[in-house]
Order: sequence, then structure tokens, then C-alpha cells
Amino acid sequence: SAHIRSRYGIEMPVAVETPKQPEFGELALPVAFQLAKHLRKPPKAIAAELAAELGPLPGVASLEVAGNGYLNVRLDRAAYAASLLSGAAEETAGAGDEGKIIVEHTNINPNKAAHIGHLRNAVLGDTFVRMLRARGRCVEVQNYIDNTGVQVADVVVGFHRLEGKGPEEVARLAAETPRFDYLCWDLYARVSSYYAENPAALAWRQETLHAIEEGEGDAAKIAHIVADAIVQAHLATMWRLGITYDVLPRESEILHLKFWATAFELLKERKAIYLETEGKNAGCWVMPASAYSGDAESDESKVIVRSNGTVTYVGKDIAYQLWKFGLLGKDFYYRPLMTYPGGHQLWVTTDEPHPDAPRFGRGTWVYNVIDSRQSYLQDVVVAGLRALGFNEQAERSIHFSYEMVALSPRCCAELGIELSEEDRKRPYVEVSGRKGLGVKADDLIDKLIEEALAEVASRHPDDTPKRQREMATRIAIGALRYFLLKYTRNAVIAFDFQEALSFEGETGPYVQYAAVRARNIWRKLEERGEALPDFERELTPEALGRQLRSDALWQLLVAASKTDSAIERAIASGEPAHVAKYAFQLAQIFSNFYHEFPVITEENREKKVFLLWMTGYIRRQLERTLAVLGIDVPEYM
Repeated sequence: SAHIRSRYGIEMPVAVETPKQPEFGELALPVAFQLAKHLRKPPKAIAAELAAELGPLPGVASLEVAGNGYLNVRLDRAAYAASLLSGAAEETAGAGDEGKIIVEHTNINPNKAAHIGHLRNAVLGDTFVRMLRARGRCVEVQNYIDNTGVQVADVVVGFHRLEGKGPEEVARLAAETPRFDYLCWDLYARVSSYYAENPAALAWRQETLHAIEEGEGDAAKIAHIVADAIVQAHLATMWRLGITYDVLPRESEILHLKFWATAFELLKERKAIYLETEGKNAGCWVMPASAYSGDAESDESKVIVRSNGTVTYVGKDIAYQLWKFGLLGKDFYYRPLMTYPGGHQLWVTTDEPHPDAPRFGRGTWVYNVIDSRQSYLQDVVVAGLRALGFNEQAERSIHFSYEMVALSPRCCAELGIELSEEDRKRPYVEVSGRKGLGVKADDLIDKLIEEALAEVASRHPDDTPKRQREMATRIAIGALRYFLLKYTRNAVIAFDFQEALSFEGETGPYVQYAAVRARNIWRKLEERGEALPDFERELTPEALGRQLRSDALWQLLVAASKTDSAIERAIASGEPAHVAKYAFQLAQIFSNFYHEFPVITEENREKKVFLLWMTGYIRRQLERTLAVLGIDVPEYM
């Protein structure tokens, strides 16, 4: 860029590509094609000028003109390897001027057990957070708890109206029932069926919802008991997958601390919403369709406040989004909720101040991990920010959307879910929490662990049952997380046990197996009574240059050194699947290396030391990549 500025007087960023064939070098620069438009010269001639004039560059062996004007870069192999060996090539990235990034994910209604669809949300969000933190970004993880919504109200209706239970009885059930979230799962499905058969009973829902929002009476007390107990169950489920949060903002505090009232006044003051006086929305405060759809002709205004005075989800979401950016002029109070193993503190919102509470919110960027069916509502939230004049924050409000998770018919059969003949022929079967059809997250995890345990026990019969289960758990969680991550976010997933747990193909266990094999090479060396070499002393630049005359070893090393750039690309595209794909490619690279080069038995000292270093380097890159995916490496497979 500097040379082009001084030579041609043109400001131009230089794109860097990877050549299609490794024999063309490590980098390809298409800049001559861009310059050709300004200089009115053939790209090939410009590329030749650049190659001749740039002269020797540190770390570059040669610049070559290729094709009709590409400038191909061949790296100095010895210098590149030496920088990796010394750690000088470790890329660093900090928060820079990006400020705090808020990622909100999981967001399960606290009315029943988590299911497999919730796991995709949580694993995507958690992995995106790990990607950002791996590159030095400052990230705050939020998990919004809708503890005053319709779903909680329906469970309260079940306990209070259908079963005639009071707060004390429900509290006892919550304390004494091993799986209270499972009990509520069944009750929620029963209430949904009851409404279908007795439509007049829907009035109970509205009465209960109003009582919960006002915080009055037995219904509000039961809602509090139910939501708090199930939030604890959800946190335990997510911890099984290594997922943690920084703060749980609760809808009850959004109401009680008048967040919505403040946002409502702002929206009215800026004329972002208006009171509808006629038609089906008479008496409602609405946002015109033109604000969020860009269609001035559309008359499908979005109701923000209903005619009975209750606020819709999207209204509360606008208030919440304003708070996330520090634009509301109000804040929550917080109290410690729990401490995760390892010491990380989780906070929850409350309506009483705490002297040691951190500052939450005030983000520069906000990512909301919510499924694609909520795209319309997320558009309305962003339109609310724009209507209030917060255009920069609207641009930095990202809907991190994803498609649903279904089950393969084979998976349904393994879980004992009865299917119709028609459903058996489908590629996947959709789940429905309202109908009670689906697989609970903990049941799925338990089933994966049991299947992995059978394999582990057969391969390692002499180990203790406790260790066998520990290794099986790592394999099962790795299989589940990888399966949920390897698909791009816009793909519908049909979960299948056999496919997820396979040790072959693009799976978590395949990648874990490569890392285990890499560890085993160093372990076998020690078992033979040999110490690890002093790599920096023995692998001089000259030695590295000799060993890297092998194109195969050079290409393995280059591929293994791209972890940071793979993560950066995945962040830029918002696709954790790219990191999963890179992990799989890295595992394949190591598998090829493992089979082609007998490290332990290599007789040439220099080559053996080099191969041992390569083994350790690829292993570290594999483990770093797996850590970003939230996957632990077991000690054996």
C-alpha cells in the first residue's frame, strides 16, 4: 500500500488471497487488476513493475508474476518456521476502539426444561463469545430471562387453576422434585391441550399475566417460584456444555424499574409511535409499517402497547436494547446469583442495590442470538432505535439468527418418540415444546454419554468406571457441540446420534482423536525414556530450512499456522461453522502427517527433532481451535 501510494499516488488497500494451487506460493495479490483501471496499463505489466521495484522484503523469498497479473508471494520457509518456533508469529488482537461487545444468547422461557433447539442457540452464542475473546475483544454475555411472559403464566395456570395448588405447595414441589423442569414440561403441554378443548379458559391466562406483571397475589408468587427454580435448572444444563454467563437481566425488573415506561415516553416524544383511533388496532400504540419495512404503502402497523395497556414483547425488547447501549438513562440493580466452578461470578438483576455490583450494559456492539423466525421483531427493535435518532446503535444491533433443530427419524426411534408412517419418511421431524413433542436437552446429553461410554468401556476395559465416564462425557459433549456448529446458521439441522458420535468423517470425535494422537506421540517418547529436545537450540534457521524443503511438511505447517486468521474470518462473517470446518481440516492435516512420518522411529536426529516440534505445534493449534469451539480433549478415545 505504501509503495503504491508513493509510486502511483493512489490510496489502495491490498487484498490478500490464497492461491488455488500450493505450488503457486502462499499468498496471491490481485492488486494489479485494480490498478489497471487507474493506470490504463495491462495488469501483467503493472505486476512486473511491482515485483521488480518492491525489492527484498523481510520474510519473503520471492515475488512472482502469475497468470494475467497476479503477484504471487513465496514466503521464506526457514524464517516463517523460526518465527513460529520462537512465538514471534503469534498474532495478537485487542479490543482496540471497538469497546464492549454484548452477546445475548440462550433466552429460554423459564417454564419448562430446555430442549435441543435451545442448545443450538446457546452453543452458537457461546462459541461466538469464545471466538471474540480468543482475539482479545471485550465481551459481556447476557441471558435474558422472560419471567413474566405468557409461557410462565400458562404453567402458573396449570398449578393454580387446574391443580388448585398454592405458593407453598409449588415451592415444596420445586424443592423436592428431582426434575421440576420436567414436571413443568408436562404441565405446560397439558395446559395447552386444556385451552384447545376449553377456549374460555384462555381468560385465565390474561388474568394470570396481569397479576404477574403487577406482582400481586398467589399467581405472582407461584410465577416467581417456578421461574427461579427453572432458571437454576437451565443454568445447570448449560454448564454441562461449558456455557457460562455474566449477567441475567430479568423482565420483571424491566417492568418494576419502569424501563418500559421510560422507553414509552421517549417513543411518544419522538413520534416513533402513535395512538391508533380506528380499525382493529383502535386504542393501541403502534409503530407504522414504513418505519421497519421501508414500505410506505403497507398498513400493517406493529402494535407496541395493546388497547388494554399491556406492552408487547417487542416494546419491552426496545427498552432492553436501549439499556444495552446505555441510552435509556436508567440501570438495573444486581445481586450475585452463583459462582461457577473456577470462580466466575454470575449476577442477576434485582430491584435493590448491591455495593459490589459491576457495571453491565453500555455496549458498543450488540449481538442478539435469536432464531430466524424472530427476524421481523428484531427489525422492529432496530426501527425503534432509528426512530429515536440512534442510527449508529441501530447499525451496531446485529440479529445473529439461525434455523431450527429437528430430529432425524432414526434419532426419534432411539429416543422412543412414536412417529406416524408419514413422519418416518420425512428427512427430519420438527419438535414442539407446546405439544410436549421433542427431546429434552439433558435427556439428549445423557443418551450421548451412555452411547460414548459403551464405546470407551469396550476400548479401555481396565480403567475405572469414573474415568471411563469422564472421558465419555468429554467425547459426548464434543460430539454434540461440533454437530451443532458444523452447519452454517441458515441451515436446518436434523440431529442424529450415530452421525454425531462417529469417529470418522466431519465430527467432534474425529477432531478430538487427532488431538489425542498428537499427545500420544510425545507420551510414547517419554515412555521410551527419551526427553523432549530443546527445540529452539537444535532447530536453527538452517535446520528448519533443510527440513522444509519438503513441500508436504511446508504445506502442513502453513495450514496449521492459520488458526488466528480462521477465527478472524469466522468473526467477520458471523459464522462459527468456519472455525469448526478449520478444526476438521487441521485434524485431517495431522492424520496425514501421522501416517506419512513415523516420528518416534525416525533415525535422523535433525529430522526427528523437527517432526517432534511439528507434532507439538499442530497439537497446540488443534487444542486452541477446539477450545474456541468449547470442546475438551479427552485423555484417550
